[in-house]
Amino acid sequence: MQNRMKQLRQENGISQDKMAKMLGVSRQTIISIEKGRYNPSLPLAIQIARCFHTIVEDVFLLEEEE
Repeated sequence: MQNRMKQLRQENGISQDKMAKMLGVSRQTIISIEKGRYNPSLPLAIQIARCFHTIVEDVFLLEEEE
């Protein structure tokens, strides 16, 4: 699953460390999500979207099969 987390985080001036603290996860988790190596649970995805005052679908993009 692709995501816009890094872009949104940078646009809002939030460091990886600050984002991790806001969400109660490690900085390594933030890095893994941003690089697409880890897909967050639904509750965590909702928390992430709320940090950016948006909806989950604006942060995480499902890759559609053709």
